Amino acid sequence: MKLSTAAIALSGTSLGLLCDAFSSGAAPITRPMTSLFNVPAPTAEGGASPQEIKEAADAAAPPASFFDLQQASVKAAQMAMDDGFGLLEVEFPPLPANVLEMDDVSAYDVAKANVNLALDFAKAFATTGPKNNVAILLPDESECQIMREDLEMDSNPFPGVTLTSLRRSEEGDDRVFKPENVLIGLLGRGSGGTVKPIEDTSMYIIIGASAQELPDVEELYEQIKDQKDEETGKSPVIVFYNLKLDILRGDLGAPAFPSKEFQDRFLSRVKPVYYLRTRQYSRSISQPPFILNFQGCIFRSYPGHYQTLLDTGTGRYRKVVGNDLRPALGEFKEQLTDALREEGGIAKKKEEGALFGFLRTGYKTTTWWEEERENASMDWRL
Repeated sequence: MKLSTAAIALSGTSLGLLCDAFSSGAAPITRPMTSLFNVPAPTAEGGASPQEIKEAADAAAPPASFFDLQQASVKAAQMAMDDGFGLLEVEFPPLPANVLEMDDVSAYDVAKANVNLALDFAKAFATTGPKNNVAILLPDESECQIMREDLEMDSNPFPGVTLTSLRRSEEGDDRVFKPENVLIGLLGRGSGGTVKPIEDTSMYIIIGASAQELPDVEELYEQIKDQKDEETGKSPVIVFYNLKLDILRGDLGAPAFPSKEFQDRFLSRVKPVYYLRTRQYSRSISQPPFILNFQGCIFRSYPGHYQTLLDTGTGRYRKVVGNDLRPALGEFKEQLTDALREEGGIAKKKEEGALFGFLRTGYKTTTWWEEERENASMDWRL
């Protein structure tokens, strides 16, 4: 299946199709025209205060289109960079839900959509001068070459933007198959020197990396973290772009994957700056139709807090609660359930009974990486 730029709807497809990652049957989100970031107007003293900006971000609604989403994610990333964060996460569904649900949409189609989205994201930070370039990095050279050929672009698709790979061979090495890279990957002992920084690059955008390839990102970070721009004094930034880190974290500790300690040492320091994670649930009830389907999302646009949003079934989403700490998925589900209890959609806890409620939720409602850990950073939750 060939997906064009029009298919990924960068020019304004309703996010009722994207956020309909909530539900394939829900109507598109409808919302009155408002200021994109809802940031207060500058005051006589010269601008909105940090508190006003924070309050506006706390109240921000999910974007109404991919165009709005791109602008909002760029704004959130820039504000986090200004606050000194160097490991950023941007996460949202890369295609409209009606496209993602097609049987002939492959992982490669999703990867191609992510590259197109990342290119637009990168252009917002790139300059036409020799410095402050942006590099979009696929995991290896073969994937990068296939993507360039399919998208009909070279290694510099736009001024100041480079499309290349995390692992790169020495100049003049034109071999298609490199057995040493296979051996290094199987042993899991670093890249063998194939991960190298790119000169005059201020931002690296990571696309399509698996859990096994994330240590390459850490290797890159260790090489650039002490580099300082002569003018700004800032180090290059790494953006984890639509990598589904929540899923990749679950693979840690399995055979041939990085250990769980990798979460504590590195991934826990990644700051979600623009985050839209959708979830769907089903619950049995005592009255017809006996099964209640409900959905919602965790939404965050830095510096705002994490919003738990419930799909009302009318094409709109209601804010249930704001969280200063990112809720675990079990906690998020319980927040949606409590909102349904308040509306009378399901039985109250007292009516349900403690035992039955325990059987529904179980003893443990968090995964291992969502728990507080002694050597882990809290940046991934703040």
